[in-house]
Amino acid sequence: MSSLKFAKFLLSGKQSDLTRCCRRFVHQSSVVLQKQSEPPKPGPEQQYEDQKIRNEQAGELTELVRDFLDPAVFYNQLKVKGIDFFCGVPDSLLKDFCAYVTKNAPSTNHVITANEGNAIALASGYHLATGKSAVVYLQNSGLGNTVNPLMSLAVPAVYSIPMLLLIGWRGEPGKRDEPQHRVQGQATPGLLAALGIPFQPLPDYEEGAELALQSARHYMDLSKGPYALLVKRQTFSPYKLPKITPVFPLSREDALKVIVDNLGTKDIVVGTTGMLSRELYEYRVSKEDGHERDFLTVGSMGHASSISLGIAMQKPKRQVFCLDGDGAVLMHMGTMATIGQRGPANFKHIIVNNGAHDSVGGQPTDAGNHNGFDFGAIAKGCGYKDYILAINPEDVAAAVAKLRSMEGPVLLEIKIKTGARHDLGRPKTKPLENKEDFMHFLALSK
Repeated sequence: MSSLKFAKFLLSGKQSDLTRCCRRFVHQSSVVLQKQSEPPKPGPEQQYEDQKIRNEQAGELTELVRDFLDPAVFYNQLKVKGIDFFCGVPDSLLKDFCAYVTKNAPSTNHVITANEGNAIALASGYHLATGKSAVVYLQNSGLGNTVNPLMSLAVPAVYSIPMLLLIGWRGEPGKRDEPQHRVQGQATPGLLAALGIPFQPLPDYEEGAELALQSARHYMDLSKGPYALLVKRQTFSPYKLPKITPVFPLSREDALKVIVDNLGTKDIVVGTTGMLSRELYEYRVSKEDGHERDFLTVGSMGHASSISLGIAMQKPKRQVFCLDGDGAVLMHMGTMATIGQRGPANFKHIIVNNGAHDSVGGQPTDAGNHNGFDFGAIAKGCGYKDYILAINPEDVAAAVAKLRSMEGPVLLEIKIKTGARHDLGRPKTKPLENKEDFMHFLALSK
C-alpha cells in the first residue's frame, strides 16, 4: 500500500482497520527490505554438489558424510524385489525418483493418477490381475485421500492387498516447513500406526535402502498388506526430466498478472495450491495492493473450487474468481459437476493449464494431452454456461473482462508453458492472518 493510501486509511478507518493496515504496511516494507538484503539461495543441484565436496573433505570421518540415494539404484533394487509397477501423485521430496520413473519405466508400468486414493485402487487392480505388488508414491498430505481405499479395500482384514507406499515426509519433526506441512508431518507416523500400516524411514544410502526393502518385501509376502517407507527431504540425489520445448507463449506468472490487472476492486479471488498462490502473493506485494482480496489455498490440493463455490453461494452479488491449476482440478474433478448443477451466476472458474505438476518436479498431467483432453467439453457436460480458451496476453485480458459480464458458472482455460522463477518466495503472512483479512474483505459488501 502506498504512503498516501496508508494515510487516508489511518484517517478514516476503524480500530480493526487500522490494525490490519499497520500490519500490512509493516509487513510489505519488511518483505521489500528482506528481498534486498538476502543473498540468492543455492538450488538443490548446487546444494548437492556442495555436499559432495564436504563429503570428500570429511575423509575417514564417515560420521560427517551426508549420503544420497541414487534414484536409479533404488529403482533397480525394487525391480530385483519383483516390484516394477508405479502409480501415484508426484511430490517435491520424491521428485527425483518420480522423474527417474517417468523417464525410464515403460508407459504400461507407470500411471500418474488424479489423486492418491485412485492410486491405491489402481495398485489393487494391478495386484488382482498379476498377484504382484505395486509402488504407490505420494506426499504425506495426500494420506487423507488414501484412507478409505486402504481401510475398506487393501488391508489384510478386507481384501489383503500388498503394496509399497512411498511417502514424502513433508513437515518432518525438527525440520523447517510451512504451517500446513508441520501439522501433517507431526501426524504422519501416528496416522499410519492408527491405520495398522507398518512403516520406517527410507535410508539415504544403498545398503540401508536394501535392508528396508527386504523388511517391506517380507511383510508384504507374509501379511499380504500395505507397507510404508517415509522419505525425508533430500534423500535422493538429483535427477531431472528433459526440458520440454515451450508450446505456449505465457508463463503462469505472466498469465496471473494479466488476470489480476483485469479484475475489479471488489472481486473475490481464491488461489489454488502451489506456485500460483505464491506468485499471486508476490504480485500483490509488487503492486502494493494488500492481500485481503485473495484466499490462498496453501494446502488442500484440488479443493479451491469447492471453497470458491461455498463463498459464491453466500455472496451472490460479488464476483468470485477461482484461479485453479490443471493438476488440482483433475484431483477432485467431480466438483465441476457440483458447480455446474448448482449454477452460481457469479462463479468464474479459471484453469491455468501447463500440463504438468509444476510445483513438485514437472511430471505430466493428463490435461497436457492438448489433442485428446478437453476441459471445455467437461465443463459444458457438467452444466457450465460457457467456455473460453486463451493463449496470448491480449486474449487473456479480453477473456477476463468478458467473464466479468457473463452469467456463470463459466470456465476460462489459459494454456501456458511450464516453469517458474528460481527466486519465487512463499507467503510471509500466516494463514490465520490471511483468513482474518479475507473475511473482513468479504464482509465489506453483501
